[in-house]
Amino acid sequence: MKSRKREPQAVERAILASIRGRGRGCVFVPADFLELGSRESIDVALHNLTREGTIRRLARGVYDYPIEHPVLGKLMPEAETIAKAFAGRDQIKLQPAGAYAANALGLSEQVPAKAVFLTDGPSRTVKIGPMTIQLRQTTAKNMAAAGRLSGLLIQAFRELGKDHITPERIAHLKKKLPLDKRRQITKDIKLAPAWMRQLFLEIAEEK
Repeated sequence: MKSRKREPQAVERAILASIRGRGRGCVFVPADFLELGSRESIDVALHNLTREGTIRRLARGVYDYPIEHPVLGKLMPEAETIAKAFAGRDQIKLQPAGAYAANALGLSEQVPAKAVFLTDGPSRTVKIGPMTIQLRQTTAKNMAAAGRLSGLLIQAFRELGKDHITPERIAHLKKKLPLDKRRQITKDIKLAPAWMRQLFLEIAEEK
């Protein structure tokens, strides 16, 4: 392929242009740039851009183009953005879970100390700055609705427990979530535990 015969400087320029096109706050892995050059030239380019301070290495094989705050300096990306980069790198699926899922839906004001994601890949824990991301291997059944609103609701409700899914929380979800998104969750109602199914129907109602 012609792209693999590029000079190292040309590969670096092409990668930098791609990163800038994504915008600050993006998280990426070397495999995102395979069409721009050989893996070796990509690794060298990312190393150079990291050394120059243009990009930041978050973990092995994961980088970001950090947002620069005038007072706080370089900001950390969202946990889910980082986790999605891991998913792309390792070709795995992710499903936010636990307190992180409840917080994402606004059902809890508690900011979890770690972001937990269920995965069909291996379990692992990654610490990036003050942030801890835990990937927890689970069953195919628990991953059946991964990446959809229904999957997020199942995990958030499981974290909160049946007795804590109050009418106020249901009303919050109906106000927060668009009607078309709420209607779609009924397609996955059989994937939810029996005690959640009536709650799904209530959330999907128009009023």
